[in-house]
Amino acid sequence: MTTMTSGVLSREEMDRRMDAHFGFEARDDVEGVLATLSHDVEHDIVGWPAGPAHGREATRGFYEALFQDLSDGRFTTLRRLYGENFLVDDSLWEGFAPGHPFGVSGGGRPLKFRLLHVIEFADDGDIARENVWVDLAAILQQLPQQ
Repeated sequence: MTTMTSGVLSREEMDRRMDAHFGFEARDDVEGVLATLSHDVEHDIVGWPAGPAHGREATRGFYEALFQDLSDGRFTTLRRLYGENFLVDDSLWEGFAPGHPFGVSGGGRPLKFRLLHVIEFADDGDIARENVWVDLAAILQQLPQQ
């Protein structure tokens, strides 16, 4: 049951929507992930070479690359902080790096790193802005380059 009042999402609704987004990511489901985003989403992965993307279709390339670079991933939420139609999610990602995640050669090695998401929701509950910081130092320590 949705518990929105005058466009304000409850913590439970934000959790449900974020967990659905992470679930699509865990299944490498590009269409599912994109469906959680607003049509005019601002998608900003800090440090991503292409920079921020605007709109669902402009965001597609990031997820297609990500799903080639990382596999068998699972998220563990460590902490969430909430505000009016936004949340901050501190998570741990664990899986494997068969490609070149964030420009680093993975070689199929196991990988674990933290992410910090700042998520703003539109009044209808879609993700209007996704801003992500990745612990690149942890990635570099686990995937040393030759």
